[in-house]
Amino acid sequence: MNKISKLIVSTVIGALCVVSLAACSSNDTSASASSTASTSGSSTNTEVDDGLLHGIHHAEIVVQDYGTIYVELDGDTAPITVTNFVDLANSGFYDNLTFARVIEGFMIQGGDPNGDCTGTAENSIKGEFSYNGVENNISHKRGTISMARGKKYNSASCQFFICNADAESLDGQYAAFGWVTDGMDIVDAITKDCAGHTNYNGVITDKNLQPIITTINIID
Repeated sequence: MNKISKLIVSTVIGALCVVSLAACSSNDTSASASSTASTSGSSTNTEVDDGLLHGIHHAEIVVQDYGTIYVELDGDTAPITVTNFVDLANSGFYDNLTFARVIEGFMIQGGDPNGDCTGTAENSIKGEFSYNGVENNISHKRGTISMARGKKYNSASCQFFICNADAESLDGQYAAFGWVTDGMDIVDAITKDCAGHTNYNGVITDKNLQPIITTINIID
C-alpha cells in the first residue's frame, strides 16, 4: 500500500471512531499519553476557590483477575473532568462496574452502570475540549484516559475510555484528562480477551465476559 492509500485509510478509520464514540451513549453529551510526558509532582495538588481539583492527581483502577491500571490525572488541563472522576471514584460509584466496550486498535471503555454504554451518573459535565471552547492540549495517544459522551458537547457523565492505540482524530472533541503511567499491559490483555466478543459498536454482548472494575482508588 503506497503512502497516499495509507493516509486515506487512516483518515477514514479516524472518522469512523469519532462517530462510533458519539453513538455509544444514549445521553446527548466514549483514549493515551500526553503529547508531552508529565512528571509526577510537577504541579501541586490543590483545591482553589472554584471548588475544583487542580494540579496532578493519581488513581488506581483495579480490574478483577487482571490487576491495576495506574493513571495520572491532570487537574490543571481538565479540572471539571478530574473533579467529577475523583468524586465518583471516592463515592464508590465505579465499584463493580465493568469495561463494557472494547475496540482493538482504538480503546477500552468503562464506568457505565448499565453495562451497555447507555448509562450515566446523576449529573453531566462541561466538555473540556477545544470544540467546546476549552483549551486542552492532551492528545489522544496510546494510554490517554478521556471521557465518553454522546452528541452534545456537555453530556459526559461517568463513562471513560483508555486508548489502546493512538486516536488523535479525537483531539479537540473529547475531554482527555490524564494518561496511564503503568498497566498498559492490562489494557492490552483486556483488549485481546474481549475484542472478539463484541457487537458492531464494540460492546461486549455477554455481560459475564465484561472485565469488572473492582474499585477506583484515588491516591492523591
